[in-house]
Amino acid sequence: MDNNTERAFDWNDSIEKDSEFTLLPEGEYDFTVEAFERGRHPGSDKLPACNKAVLTLRVFDSTGNTSKIIHNLFLHSKCEGFLCAFFTAIGQRKHGEKLQMNWNTVIGSRGKCKVYIDKYTGNDGVERQSNKIARFLEPVEPKGWTPGDF
Repeated sequence: MDNNTERAFDWNDSIEKDSEFTLLPEGEYDFTVEAFERGRHPGSDKLPACNKAVLTLRVFDSTGNTSKIIHNLFLHSKCEGFLCAFFTAIGQRKHGEKLQMNWNTVIGSRGKCKVYIDKYTGNDGVERQSNKIARFLEPVEPKGWTPGDF
């Protein structure tokens, strides 16, 4: 049986997979979009009800450590800059370009993001930490070759 398949356990099943949680230090990291789900934001004091994209991102550091981050992108004009930054980071848009969002091509896309550590108190009163996306970064254009450069 494939160990990557999600399923409910029976009471007598064997288990072996440890938690994948790794808290990465704040910084800039490469990411891959592992999953995407369409969702709905019910509305809040800061943002009216709207559609949202729930992204599962796998973030990589330079030593091979990874962290899974769930990130919401809200499909509202107040958040248009975040949407533009995401599609620019994954190479589907150039800065300043108009783009019709193509969510069917998001899974498997790669980009770069800035990660921070969010501190919060759980429902049980225990203080916890998790990684969050501060912003998505534009790809760095490679320097062009100039004749005479060796």
